[in-house]
Amino acid sequence: MATSIVRRRIRRSVRVRIARAVETFVIYAILFAGMVLVLIPLWWMITTAFKRPQEVFAYPPTFLPKVIRWQNFIEIFQKAPFFIWFRNTVYVCALDLVGTVISASMVGFSFARLRWRGRDLMFVLTLATMMLPGAVTMIPRYLIFKELHWLDTYNPLWVPSFFGYAFFIFLMRQFYTTIPYDLDDAARMDGCSLFGIWWRISLPLSIPALAACGIFTFTATWSDFMGPLIYLTTKSKLTLALGLLFFRGPHVTDWHYLMAASVFAMLPVVLIYFFAQRYFIQGIVFTGVEKG
Repeated sequence: MATSIVRRRIRRSVRVRIARAVETFVIYAILFAGMVLVLIPLWWMITTAFKRPQEVFAYPPTFLPKVIRWQNFIEIFQKAPFFIWFRNTVYVCALDLVGTVISASMVGFSFARLRWRGRDLMFVLTLATMMLPGAVTMIPRYLIFKELHWLDTYNPLWVPSFFGYAFFIFLMRQFYTTIPYDLDDAARMDGCSLFGIWWRISLPLSIPALAACGIFTFTATWSDFMGPLIYLTTKSKLTLALGLLFFRGPHVTDWHYLMAASVFAMLPVVLIYFFAQRYFIQGIVFTGVEKG
């Protein structure tokens, strides 16, 4: 009797393990198939950037270039001012990044660590602005910048960041609530000012959240197309995202050049994610945990 019971338990355990193994295999197979579907366009773009013109639409298609053609990346700089567009994009991204980090960290610190009348109401109103689609504020913003004579300048692309974006303020506020309040009390006892508490204590501890804000801001600004399209008209002031559109016009059939330019424009974002992914993940995880 005891032997039969043991055998049944062993069989049940084996069936459970087989079922779990099959379930895990099916899940990973589905995820792998989804990954392949997502990566096929990226793979085609990267390989096409190194192909010769006659290989782009060759039949049967070639998954790898027969001869790696590095000249594609050299010739795109000869056909369009990509260095100038790259410099313009770096300039706008740097100013927008600085403004976002400063405004989000300071306003988030105020919402999380300070007690002042109407704080909760202002926080709710700040979050409410996230519900407004960008298309709703597009025309009013354009009219404001027109009255300021900021059209065809970079000011509309980075000045608003110094006034704060609701999403990043929320992100920093959530992170600041995880920092023990005893640190603020100890700093006050030592004679530290509010600015000193933010600068010396809260800001160094919030590097993961700042990294998350920085990565989001950099990727959004680097790939921003609508902003430069609305406010910039001079060709020498274009950013990479808008410059690719102008480059596409005379080279609409030169797919090897278009893909080489796209790879060049995409590379900084990939490098940022690769080197800062640890801080990015920490910032996202920590900002979702609020102290009770």
